[in-house]
Amino acid sequence: MNKFSSRLAASMALAIISTSGVAASDSLTTVIGPKVSAVIGTEVEKVMATKHAGLYEVLTPSGMVYTDKAGSFVIFGPIVSTATKENLTDKRLADFSKFNFKDLPFKDAIKTVKGDGSRVIATVEDPNCGYCKRLMQELAKVDNITIYTFVTPILGPESVAKSTAIWCAKNPTEAWNSYMSGAAAAPVLQSAGCDTPFARNAAITTKLRITGTPAILFSDNTKVPGYMTAAALEAKLKSNGK
Repeated sequence: MNKFSSRLAASMALAIISTSGVAASDSLTTVIGPKVSAVIGTEVEKVMATKHAGLYEVLTPSGMVYTDKAGSFVIFGPIVSTATKENLTDKRLADFSKFNFKDLPFKDAIKTVKGDGSRVIATVEDPNCGYCKRLMQELAKVDNITIYTFVTPILGPESVAKSTAIWCAKNPTEAWNSYMSGAAAAPVLQSAGCDTPFARNAAITTKLRITGTPAILFSDNTKVPGYMTAAALEAKLKSNGK
């Protein structure tokens, strides 16, 4: 067998193995998915074998659970390595929520520029979220930063009403910052409304597996779920060379 034939055979073998793996995962999802979905009350995206004692990971829009090959039980909670103390579930979920910061739809965000705006982050927030308001207090201590806020009202009809009033305001940036900082009362919609990006923002959060607010996205293509202090934000930005 010549070198070309050897390379071709190796490539074909790799393709067969890869295709077999996909087919096996699809088969598991078809058989096990409905059983698990009936228990957890949400759709199952994919079922995959793991290296952990016969467990199978079940990927859903809101996270990951575990079952066996027959789907005879469901285990909630993370798998944590006793050797490294690393949360292996979070690490695995990160593989399914990778993103490229520069490709985010910034036109659907409220833009706030402080100082020279040289350091850039994005946040996912709800106007009725208490920790989002605390994050605003911390961001007030950070200078030379551009913040793209993807307003995503997930906390009920009141959140939708406030978000709409803010987005449709004459100056959405001023309306957002004034309300979230406590400098102004909840805004009131002054017209019939306008087109909002909230459905698109919700789709982005689902794709990135963001399940709550706030969440902070950084230019190094990483994200932090939840609130951060100004000191933690500065440390993270410095670690990114900013």
